[in-house]
Amino acid sequence: MRHESRTDAPPWSEAVEAADDAAVIARSRHEPEHFTTLFTRHAPALKRYVIRRLGPDPAEDIVAETFARAFQHRETYDLARDDARPWLYGIATNLIGRHRRHEISQYRALSRTGADSVTASFTDEVDQRVAADGARRRLAGALAGLPRGHRDALLLVTWAELTYEQAAHALGVPVGTVRSRVNRARSKLRRVLGGIDPTDADEGMNR
Repeated sequence: MRHESRTDAPPWSEAVEAADDAAVIARSRHEPEHFTTLFTRHAPALKRYVIRRLGPDPAEDIVAETFARAFQHRETYDLARDDARPWLYGIATNLIGRHRRHEISQYRALSRTGADSVTASFTDEVDQRVAADGARRRLAGALAGLPRGHRDALLLVTWAELTYEQAAHALGVPVGTVRSRVNRARSKLRRVLGGIDPTDADEGMNR
């Protein structure tokens, strides 16, 4: 008699939600269709991050290209890293770099006019606190004035909620470099915002 399983789904499908990213990527090397699990898990948050930086227009393409590149290079992924977010955000950050003029122009437009053309920007608890203090335009201006590396490090830690170690992996730099860039970026924001630190709420979990 043929043994009947509880469902028609194969064992991997039953366990996929419990599998870490590394296991999904390893499986996808032999069964490429399983890479879609990584997209399902991380694409929504990644898209929100890109939208916050660039607005909605380029976000769809950047997210699609991020996962296309990740799929192409999945054989090189370090399977010792259970969480693939730093890898994915690193790819996305490189792609965002192509649009840095567009990103800066949006921050400057917000700084000048207060009209936020970037959907979902400055809407979380931290950003609301800044907005309540009348510093929204100054924050946008400060972000526009940061060096690219400092802005990338700061926003990966605060908006993408990566740890310093994860941000270092995403950017391909030592963790000390990320700490230095984030500290300098925060110092500039404090100066521009009259002592207000819009990233202070996130500092504790990254130490």
